[in-house]
Amino acid sequence: MPPIDPQRDRLRVAIQKSGRLGDPARDLLAACGLTWRESRDRLFCFGEGLPVDLLLVRDDDIPGLLADGVADLGILGRNVLAETQLAPGAAALEEVRQLGFGACTLDVAVPQDWTWTGPEQLEGLRVATSYPELTRDWMERQGVAADVVTLSGSVEIAPSLGQADVVCDLVSSGATLRANALKPVVTILQTEAVLAARSTPLEGERAALADVLLRRLDGVRRVADSKVLVARAPADRLAQVVALLPDAEEPTVTPTVDPSDPTADSGTYALQALVHGEVTWSLLEEVKQAGARGVMVLPVEGMLV
Repeated sequence: MPPIDPQRDRLRVAIQKSGRLGDPARDLLAACGLTWRESRDRLFCFGEGLPVDLLLVRDDDIPGLLADGVADLGILGRNVLAETQLAPGAAALEEVRQLGFGACTLDVAVPQDWTWTGPEQLEGLRVATSYPELTRDWMERQGVAADVVTLSGSVEIAPSLGQADVVCDLVSSGATLRANALKPVVTILQTEAVLAARSTPLEGERAALADVLLRRLDGVRRVADSKVLVARAPADRLAQVVALLPDAEEPTVTPTVDPSDPTADSGTYALQALVHGEVTWSLLEEVKQAGARGVMVLPVEGMLV
């Protein structure tokens, strides 16, 4: 790997070239206003708006690219990051943001005909996994001594092939475990896509670009399930209306003006609130019954926090 280049002024973000996190990561960055021109080998995307480039690589390669300074930020699974952080002599990497997609669990799974009573059942057994550091760390915390069998893939079939007694692997729907007569019994890590970086802060232009990207990411994540509710209500009904919006941020309330006499107090106020979560018809009807009029729900295209 090339050494860290302190003079480079373009920000580099490493993401999966293929796999379950690749497309959602690109969609998220595109929602932040980033556009790219892709290289012929489809391994590098040159940022055309902001000077933010993409490296399209294997998920397992992202921690190394971050450690070597080839990439400044990386989108990868928390499981991969945590496994790297526990490895002996690992570079100092940290989770910067959780991104809200690619959720699954790292579970210990045993044969379906077992009656699970606790981690002590693993004592002296062989545990197949692609995450040996996370598995060993969990077993040490449980006071269990077992033999960790490291595999790069097809972990679920290890018991049927005689390579292991149980497994510790990522579980999404659980269908693959069931197909191999296994069942999850304990979760050792809740994982999802995260944004990671070196613990050493960036400097100069790259630091400024990273701040811009983080603000945009926060805005996109904040408004993903948000709407703006707009309404009018008499002064004596405002408290009732606002109380119906428990998932809303503090609303903006301004007095309305009577066109026939702009200097007079109309007694009616305009309310605007950013509501997180679903805005149902039932909620709108309750808001109207509380005294609001002209109730509208508007989409949020973007937001800086």
